[in-house]
Amino acid sequence: MKKLIVALAAVAAFSAQAETLNVAATAVPHAELLEFVKPQLAEQGVTLNVKVFTDYVQPNIQVAEKRLDANFFQHQPYLDEFNKGKGTDLVSVAGVHIEPFGAYSSKHKSLDALPNGANVVIPNDATNGGRALLLLAKAGVISLKDGAGITATPKDIADNPKRIKVRELEAATLPRVLTQVDLALINTNYALEAKLNPTEDALVIEGSDSPYVNILVARPDNKDSDAMQKLAAALHSEEVRQFIQEKYKGAVVPAF
Repeated sequence: MKKLIVALAAVAAFSAQAETLNVAATAVPHAELLEFVKPQLAEQGVTLNVKVFTDYVQPNIQVAEKRLDANFFQHQPYLDEFNKGKGTDLVSVAGVHIEPFGAYSSKHKSLDALPNGANVVIPNDATNGGRALLLLAKAGVISLKDGAGITATPKDIADNPKRIKVRELEAATLPRVLTQVDLALINTNYALEAKLNPTEDALVIEGSDSPYVNILVARPDNKDSDAMQKLAAALHSEEVRQFIQEKYKGAVVPAF
């Protein structure tokens, strides 16, 4: 009887300490990484629920409104612009990985083969659109006005020798229009979902030194919670590093 009482007390203590984290993520690679660490967190008394989103807006809105605890889909420049534009105060908990950004074409084998007046599509959010233009500028397709940075827009194009026509579309739709345009600059998470291989299929891609580190994001009131810190630690584990390197083979790069 005494052993039974001790066992029941231990179960009660564990239940009292058990915590739940509801985290928003895009499917690849973010949700996959969260699912990978879920068993490790369960052993530490944290239940991780992953909710998959296909857009870059609702994950932040729902965390800010306390409908979810955290999200994992974005880089710091995007979060900074979102907070500024929406009046939110979401914060980074941990930087996890880099997804080198690439340009893809189903019609042309190289950027040199782009025709005059080529139709080019880029993400329509400020930081990823700017990121796309910076990549095109680095590749020599265009040049940008002095001072144009991560929030550059097509209006900042200074020199356009091929007279490419740049359109801005929602990031999630870009893989779906790839066959309809000459060039699409696609976030790696959406490229992977579309079964593109960034390291082989991209005509040009950022280096692994890209500053756009994908981050775990929470609110100021819960960023330091025990459960959140356990999740951050799990995402920084050697097991996660090896998982990223083996599964994504350079399309996703550990940032820790």
